[in-house]
Amino acid sequence: MQVRDRIEAEIAAAGGWISFARYMQLALHEPGVGYYASGARKFGPGGDFVTAPELGSLFGRTLARELRSFERILEIGAGSGALAEVLADLLPEGREYLILETSADLIRRQKEKLGNRVRHIERLPERFRGAVIANEVVDAIPVHMVHWTAGGIMERGVCAGLQWADRAASGELLDAARAIEVPVPYVSELALEARAWMRTVVAALEQGAVFVIDYGFPRHEYYHPQRSSGTLMCHHRHQAHADPFARPGEEDLTAHVDFTALAEAAHDAGGEILGYTSQAQFLVNCGITEVLGEANADNALHYAPIASEAQKLLSPAEMGELFKVLAVGKGVARLTGFTRGDRRASL
Repeated sequence: MQVRDRIEAEIAAAGGWISFARYMQLALHEPGVGYYASGARKFGPGGDFVTAPELGSLFGRTLARELRSFERILEIGAGSGALAEVLADLLPEGREYLILETSADLIRRQKEKLGNRVRHIERLPERFRGAVIANEVVDAIPVHMVHWTAGGIMERGVCAGLQWADRAASGELLDAARAIEVPVPYVSELALEARAWMRTVVAALEQGAVFVIDYGFPRHEYYHPQRSSGTLMCHHRHQAHADPFARPGEEDLTAHVDFTALAEAAHDAGGEILGYTSQAQFLVNCGITEVLGEANADNALHYAPIASEAQKLLSPAEMGELFKVLAVGKGVARLTGFTRGDRRASL
């Protein structure tokens, strides 16, 4: 059964309507047919999108400078394994590198690439000490769609034929939507599942830090009056578009991250906000210029790709400003990545 048929069957069984969060869960994560569960290549130049670790080793080598003090590393959603491949080789000997991955296909690919340098786990540990990394993970956690109208707050879901359909919002979603002031009409996402995810991860953390690296905004920018259609985006063969029903199961489906919501969820779970800044500022603070300095600038064939990678990671026109780094944790005094340009006051 293809994912479109699976979704249509669930809509019919539910009486003709499912939430968009459920649609997104099926399209991306349904075992065997969802986008991340299928065998098609997703990452890198031959896939649908490129993440920072796919550009080369510079991102991982710089991040490793922040992670060396942690006794264990847990990467959630390791994708192609590109980041783990760099970090596992650079961290001090004896440091354990764990991967928590939900896609059986990606687990197979990661094991082929990484061998015994990492250990896969099936569920989040009940207690964990160390660093947790979530690089471009939260943007793929299912979101609810909300339509603020003059007549009230509606939840925008999916009906037969894969079309939008509104019904009155209720419960936790309605309470969360009421707390956000926007002009009407206005359509955007509410990431209830991402908040629950953050609470779960921080609750399991005994000592250490959670690093969320992703594209997004603090709440006052996320729900800006001019962003009245939301941030939902699809990615297929390096082309972006905004129709989530075009190719269900065949392309990535994402929403930008509300970093304020994640920070609040972490605080609710007993975590402390350790820092929040742009990816560019974080990497500069961690010493990306020193890592670049280790390359042989006199060898153009060697240095040119590294310089190009740095430009993509740091430029405001590329990943440098849109991508942010949020760190939350327990029992961590200071992180190098936030020594300058910390924006936590904006959350």
